[in-house]
Amino acid sequence: MGRSSNKDSQLFRSFGFDNRNYILFGIGLLIIVFAYILMAWGETDSFQSVKLAPTILLVGYTIIIPLSILYRFK
Repeated sequence: MGRSSNKDSQLFRSFGFDNRNYILFGIGLLIIVFAYILMAWGETDSFQSVKLAPTILLVGYTIIIPLSILYRFK
């Protein structure tokens, strides 16, 4: 039983991710989910659905998620 938990922790450490990477990734996912909800609640031609939500999605997909994967905290 002790071996499997030790093996799992070694597997996650081999990725080179810190807890801050996982937190940043989770924040990115929450922002993306929030943007989709925002898009669904707005009217079809509203500023919220046409401009705001896609901009938030763009930030989530192109900045926050890649930053959480590529950035190494020291």
